[in-house]
Formats: sequence, C-alpha cells, structure tokens
Amino acid sequence: MKRIPHLMRTPWLRVLRTELFVYGDRGLLWQKRGGGVPDRKCCQRVSQKQQMLLPPKKSLRDRQLTPGFFARSVHEVAPDLIGAIFFVDGIGGPIVEVEAYHHSDPAAHSYGGPSARNAVMFGPPGHVYVYRSYGVHWCVNFVCEAEDSASAVLIRALMPTKGLAAMRRRRGVKNERLLCAGPGRLCEALAITGAHNGAALDKAPLALFERTAPVEIVAGPRVGISKAIDLPWRYGWAGSRFLSRPFKAGTKS
Repeated sequence: MKRIPHLMRTPWLRVLRTELFVYGDRGLLWQKRGGGVPDRKCCQRVSQKQQMLLPPKKSLRDRQLTPGFFARSVHEVAPDLIGAIFFVDGIGGPIVEVEAYHHSDPAAHSYGGPSARNAVMFGPPGHVYVYRSYGVHWCVNFVCEAEDSASAVLIRALMPTKGLAAMRRRRGVKNERLLCAGPGRLCEALAITGAHNGAALDKAPLALFERTAPVEIVAGPRVGISKAIDLPWRYGWAGSRFLSRPFKAGTKS
C-alpha cells in the first residue's frame, strides 16, 4: 500500500478530510481510520461518491497526439517524443531515442529545397517521412513545424512492448534489446516501408500516444552524419538499454 500525499494538496479533495491510500495492484482507494502504517484492516474503502471527486483518468484515445502537437519547433517536439508510445498496426512501444533535423541544418534532407524524395517534409505536420538509407534500410521521421518549414524528427529507437513475436519474426532475432535499437531495425520490426511515406500519425495503421509519466532525457551529437556533427540534437531516455548507442556521461537535456 502506498500513500498519495500529493492528492491532499488539491483543494477539491479537502472535503474528504482524511488521508487516501492506494491498496495493492488494483489501485483501490482506501480511507485511513487510525494512526500508524495503514493496512487493509485499519482502512475502509472510499465511497463511490468520494471517488467521483478524483480527476478522471485519460483514456487511450484522449492521449493520442494530434497534428497540433507537431506544429511547434522541431527542437521542442523532439525531446517531448521521448516516452511517447508509437504503434504500427498495434505493434510497437515507447520511443527512447530521436534526432531533430531543422530545415536550416545542412544535415537535413530538406536543406537543398524540395524534391520528389523529400516532398513530405514540406507538407503539413503530423505525417511520417519515410526514406531508404543507403538503399538498404527504411527510416521513419515525424514532420514538424508549419507547412513548408520542412523540419522533422528521426525516430532512432523504441522499447518493444507490444507485438514482440511479430517483431522477432520480422527481424530474425530473439534478443528484445536488438529489435528496435536503430532506425533501420525499428522500421524492419514495425514493418514500416516506403508505402507509409506521407501517412498521418493520428490515423490507422499508425498511432502515437503521449507519455504516461515523466522521463529523464539526455542529449548529444547525432549519429551517422558528416555535416553539423557537433549539434546536440540527439535525445534519449537516460539509462535505457534499448538505445541504439549510449550517450556520453553528463549530457542531460
């Protein structure tokens, strides 16, 4: 059983005039009746009327990220994507590593202007830009900022949590740490190809949901580029074993 002290600081809960606790894994609310460490014997269950005073939990649909989330600076969106949950046909998990590419960045595909290959980057935010790297691996990016800005976030790695059997079959590996650690591996595991280029992130088969808890984020130089190599525009979930490669110490964002 764990105490929820922050609830008692909220005005709309003062009417309870008691302390609330979460009991066990089921998350039941209990009302403390006596002193000392609370347990099931010393507590009574909070009434349904009292529970109605608690703020409602967001449904999965309410947590889905919309194009408005991406209509901001790519440097704001990129770190905010760490911990966001990305699915393709229901398979995926939380994003743990990304890289930001601004249109003024010589390493960005849009730096030289629009072309048939990068046209999606110049379109509206909240869509995916998919390209093939070195003619071998697919890579997926989320388009950001206003239309014609041509900035995007490359998704480098995620923590596989749903659909592991399908990911292992597609990747041909069993080690879950290697399933999505790298942009090419991630696309292979989620079956992302050029057919997804231009798809909206808020429409099937794609889905993206806001992170459910705060995360510690680290930043550092991007990987595998030959221009603007010192810009610290790579972001990751600190300590995650699912990163494509570790960050240097002391690089917290």
